[in-house]
Amino acid sequence: MSDHTSTWHSAITKLRFFTQIRRFLNLKSSITLHEPSDPSNIMSEVAYIKDQEEEKKEQEMVVLQTAVKKLHFGSCEEMEMAAKDIKKLAEEGLNRRKFMAELGVIPPLVAMAGSEVVARQRLAVEALIELANGTYTNKALIMDAGILSKLPENTGVLDEETMHDFAQLILSISSLANSQFPINSSMIVPFVISILDSNSSLDTKESCLGTLYNLSNMLDNANTLASNKVFNILLSLSSVGQTSEKALATLGNLVVTLSGKKMLESNPMVPERLIEVMTWDDKPRSQELSAYVLMILAHQSSVQRLKMANAGIVPILLEMSLLSSPLAQKRALRLLQWFKDERQTKMRPHSGPQTRRLSSGSPENKRGLIEGKKVMKNMVKQSLYKNMESMARRANGNESSSKLKFFVISSSSKSLPY
Repeated sequence: MSDHTSTWHSAITKLRFFTQIRRFLNLKSSITLHEPSDPSNIMSEVAYIKDQEEEKKEQEMVVLQTAVKKLHFGSCEEMEMAAKDIKKLAEEGLNRRKFMAELGVIPPLVAMAGSEVVARQRLAVEALIELANGTYTNKALIMDAGILSKLPENTGVLDEETMHDFAQLILSISSLANSQFPINSSMIVPFVISILDSNSSLDTKESCLGTLYNLSNMLDNANTLASNKVFNILLSLSSVGQTSEKALATLGNLVVTLSGKKMLESNPMVPERLIEVMTWDDKPRSQELSAYVLMILAHQSSVQRLKMANAGIVPILLEMSLLSSPLAQKRALRLLQWFKDERQTKMRPHSGPQTRRLSSGSPENKRGLIEGKKVMKNMVKQSLYKNMESMARRANGNESSSKLKFFVISSSSKSLPY
């Protein structure tokens, strides 16, 4: 063995020895701490801990008082330091945030949020986000202090972090809509749309979509949200996995309003974009929401049903009715029933000059019904054949698709459970 190897081995041995000794001493110290002590010593330890907690609270109160004073009367640099302290103290808990609001820290922070200095602006917004966390009262105070008037008119000059912070703050404040607090959506929507229309991150866009969703929960905001810009952005983001659910949920709120339904009916991306989402087997919630929007559009509208049929919705609905979540299956079957009724109606004699009215029991009417059923069954069979390979892979895994073909052939003569 060389001298170098011997020296290295000796050093390792010593290191292991001293490590074991240190572990032993630490274990002995831990056991000593947990051994029964003299009651007088226990009381003194409890008193010491209480003194430490009281001292910490006193220090925090001093910091808070200083921060409040600097916010109201300090220089710009002192106000920035105060905003940092308030953000840190606001993280301590809900009661602390409410107490700080009572000390009047919100109005000066809102004023700082309108600063042209980006760093100062961000510090104020970050502090306001913490103060708004979990308390409707503080959110209302932020609104009353005029935060909407401080929103940047040109989001293009904002860096990504500042844009994200503003998006989070507006998202937090927009939750007031769920408590019927009056919110001026006409000031929020343009700001949010400008961020959604920018090159911001998906996380920032998701916060903005959350704001639109909160606003859409109030029917009074439907007219403000009913614009081509809003619907184009919502439909575009509905095709992105991370933002799909929130965008579709917002569309679901808007489609039940008269203005929202009209906007969707006339949008060139409908129904193709929504039908595409229904093919996402790994996004069952998105499938459910997309099917819901299409149900509202298709209800009592032969024009919309024709557009959907031409876009190839029937095969996708058939697949959904077999492989999707229970709610998506239910909605797919409902839509299929409407398409079935539509097909049967078209097969009946209803146009051109009528020499006589056909009774329900007449031979001509019966033949029409029989022919309609045959056409519908053939359409179902063809659609199933067309999609059975993909359904076999998803539903049966490694099993041969021949089993599914046999199922289709043997069951195609039976009526589907529409």
